[in-house]
Amino acid sequence: MAAMELTREQIAAVAEAKREAYEAIIGLEVHVQLKTASKIFCACSTRFGDPPNTNVCPVCLGLPGSLPVLNREAVELAVRAALALNCRVNPSSRFARKNYFYPDLPKGYQISQFDQPLSEHGCLEIETNGTRQRVGITRLHLEEDAGKSLHEGFSDSDSKSYLDFNRCGVPLMEIVSEPDLRSPPEAYAYLIALKQVLEYIEVSDCDMEKGSLRCDANVSVRRKGDPKLGVKTEVKNLNSFRYLARALEYEINRQVAVLEQGGHIEQETRLWNLQAGRTEPMRSKEYAHDYRYFPEPDLLPLVVEAGWGERIRQKMPELPEAKRARFGRDYGLTDYDAEVLTANRALADYFEAVARAAPDPKAAANWIQSELLGALKEAGREISDSPISPEALAELLNLISNGTLSGKMAKSVFEKMLATGQSAGQVIAAEKMEQITDAGTIEKICREILAANPPQVEAYKKGKEALFGFFVGQVMKASRGQANPTLVNDTLKKLLGTQ
Repeated sequence: MAAMELTREQIAAVAEAKREAYEAIIGLEVHVQLKTASKIFCACSTRFGDPPNTNVCPVCLGLPGSLPVLNREAVELAVRAALALNCRVNPSSRFARKNYFYPDLPKGYQISQFDQPLSEHGCLEIETNGTRQRVGITRLHLEEDAGKSLHEGFSDSDSKSYLDFNRCGVPLMEIVSEPDLRSPPEAYAYLIALKQVLEYIEVSDCDMEKGSLRCDANVSVRRKGDPKLGVKTEVKNLNSFRYLARALEYEINRQVAVLEQGGHIEQETRLWNLQAGRTEPMRSKEYAHDYRYFPEPDLLPLVVEAGWGERIRQKMPELPEAKRARFGRDYGLTDYDAEVLTANRALADYFEAVARAAPDPKAAANWIQSELLGALKEAGREISDSPISPEALAELLNLISNGTLSGKMAKSVFEKMLATGQSAGQVIAAEKMEQITDAGTIEKICREILAANPPQVEAYKKGKEALFGFFVGQVMKASRGQANPTLVNDTLKKLLGTQ
């Protein structure tokens, strides 16, 4: 019996009235391409963007007589990820053949792991709406990627399909979460946290546009209080975190509407149709036995000795949560500032390099967040591509601290540093922008301004105190903004007889 398909209007109407009576159960399967130079079972390049079918060999094309050889680096990266995600790394695991037919799977099976995965029983902490929660990770295992089908044409008469096998054999980790997520925002937060950890430990570039990170979502609904899980569907084709949230929201509402209309949920795979804004049936969902798993006869069991695993652990970089805590402890940052400045490893490293060389870590945090990140975003650049190096920003902050530059002058210098890539010292020398701190020079300028404005001086002395700002502005204008503001204020008060 075919699944009940409702219109978007029907789904929206029913879900609005009945959604609160149901609970969603969500689990995510995330496929992550490992950052290796060669494929998992052969020496072919994993480079993205090469001409189709140029990075192939008899092994990844599945030609008769070819034998796979496991890439040690792929194993090390996967173990590093497993440790970062608090998984237990199994001392022995093995590969299996996952049998299914698809045009871009030349062997007719995929080498993956089934009942003996590389690692299991991990967890990841996430935060949504100020609440922290633990999301369990069922398993993290290794497998090879399939190829890519390319389609063109819009009708049966002129449509064509092409196969690019460059991706065949590219090393993947599959990270399967427990069904611990209860809403699209939680799923979104989980993916953000997972991507952050994987980027920190440098196991993948996690570039969704290149297919380095792909996500499938398993979702079901049940009435609140019902201990029995509902029938789940798998939603595929989720190539951004935003689309994941939208697809989950739609699918949850769809399942609620189907059940409320007296229908039943089919266990199936559905695709997210971005243009239509809906999930659509693709095929009935396979069970594990449908794939006829059996141990891969051409590969020995994978043994991760305790010493090997410990060496990988010792080389692990600091993880985001630990770094946030340390930034608060060592640099006095607020939770919010620490969260922003550890969003990715490059940004965290940039801040720490500035903070170590600048007189005030909080000032460094403020300048990076309020000035640098905004300018980089406007220019469409990443922190790793900043024209201002950490050393150059630290120099600027030191010049502010020692009185060489006022805050206003510093912002002008900063803008020129962004535009030219020069250091603060180079900009100041070229523009003659050094702050005037000589008391005699400032007094001379102040006297000239007061002498040129006798009516304003007289009005000020009669009680029109707002004119003081006028005098300050005139002095700063005459000094091209280079006069020390504190000295200007003190000198004017003295000359005007108010000090």
